[in-house]
Amino acid sequence: MDALFTSVLGTTESAMTTVTTAGFMWCTLASIVLGLVCALIYMYKHDYSKNFVVTLALMPVIVQMVITLVNGNLGAGVAVMGVFNLVRFRSIAGTAKDIGSVFLAMAIGLATGMGYIGVAAILTVVVGVFNIIYVTTPFGSPRESAKKKQLKITVPEDLEFEGAFDEVLANYTATCELQNVSTSNMGSLYQLEYLVSMKADGLEKRMIDELRCLNGNLKISLGSPQMKREVL
Repeated sequence: MDALFTSVLGTTESAMTTVTTAGFMWCTLASIVLGLVCALIYMYKHDYSKNFVVTLALMPVIVQMVITLVNGNLGAGVAVMGVFNLVRFRSIAGTAKDIGSVFLAMAIGLATGMGYIGVAAILTVVVGVFNIIYVTTPFGSPRESAKKKQLKITVPEDLEFEGAFDEVLANYTATCELQNVSTSNMGSLYQLEYLVSMKADGLEKRMIDELRCLNGNLKISLGSPQMKREVL
């Protein structure tokens, strides 16, 4: 077991001075393989683009190369840190899973760049296993009672809409909150946006039919609310 936590490049002091060809090749091969595994972990039950997946698969070997080159060189390390800062501020933040996967790829590259292939492999396996467990189980899923829908009601400008739909909404919804009022069609129409949770399934059509009788049979939509972007 101790061999898993030993650098293939030798001790810390020797790694600062020289890197053998065999050690470098083993680290590079490990970075490529583990980078591929990292990309597969990210792709598991998640929407993705080819460009991001390819970048994620190549990031460990890139970071590994940088760490190998700057190992023991303080000046080069400071210069590389500045370059990474430039890249960070010129990039667009992704979702929480995107950022987490990037951190995983960088951690793999850091470990293999210092020769700790066993540490990198264990990290990848642990994160991959727990990612599958968390994704396939109900962990983190919203409660059924917390699922809400967005109701949009279009009304003519001459309709006094304040309180006009309260009775119908009270009959079919457990909670109802008016979130936004906006105009459309050059101000001739108003659009009311509610966040509602239904009392029971299958009541949507009956509720919409009753609302149509009150808003002059104008457009009504009921669907999932717009989710906020997932960020860390």
